[in-house]
Amino acid sequence: MKPSAFIHGFRLEREAVPSFDDYPFSIPAIKSMDHVKLHPAVTFFIGENGSGKSTLIEALAVKNHFNPEGGSRDFDFSTRESHSPLADYLVLDKSLRRPTDGYFLRAESFFNVATEIEKLDKIKGAEQLRKLGPSYGDRPLHEQSHGESFFALLTNRLFGDGVYIFDEPEAALSPMRQMSMLVLMKGLVDNGGQFIIATHSPILLAYPDALIYQMTPDGMEAVPYTETEHYRVTRDFLNRPEKMLGLLFDELPLRTDHLDPG
Repeated sequence: MKPSAFIHGFRLEREAVPSFDDYPFSIPAIKSMDHVKLHPAVTFFIGENGSGKSTLIEALAVKNHFNPEGGSRDFDFSTRESHSPLADYLVLDKSLRRPTDGYFLRAESFFNVATEIEKLDKIKGAEQLRKLGPSYGDRPLHEQSHGESFFALLTNRLFGDGVYIFDEPEAALSPMRQMSMLVLMKGLVDNGGQFIIATHSPILLAYPDALIYQMTPDGMEAVPYTETEHYRVTRDFLNRPEKMLGLLFDELPLRTDHLDPG
């Protein structure tokens, strides 16, 4: 029997929101949000750019005491204060279980996390304290490619029995690495981990029995994997790439602004 979730769900404290005309509460999927149930293993949030999924993921991370730019709960740094106030208006429905591990992976700012690790390890080295870097593997994160450093985190730093909040982790991963990530996720889930992920990846979305929320201009709703736009568009494109490209290119307006008038 698998352990219960750390977080059963969350709700927006609607009565406390100052104005639904202001960002981020004006985002349709957030504006209509009430109580959202989370899967004990894996929950995905999907949607077009600007649909609010990364804003929501960030708020959930902050509400769980993670640094807005990423890292574990021990990280306390800021490259640029830019996170929204949404976390202040979320109420978590937590279980009695307490995580022994946890991480917020934000693709766009993982470089900053790696820099902070180097900075802290210089201090720890001078004070002869245990360094953070080795927990991510033998090679420093900044000596690896973006994708390699992501994978070093997944394979070395995380051990299960924790809450893992990821914002577009596929950003630097090849399709093969994304499939490998599914295997690593399964191992962490079997060891008591709970994932909350914003993604565009049809590969990651295939995780078995995951709960998928689609964020649209009409709000937020749970959808089966095969009914997501990510699955359908990718399937149709790969099954008929020539036809799809023909349709796409036929719809392009003729541009002449790039031509040399001389």
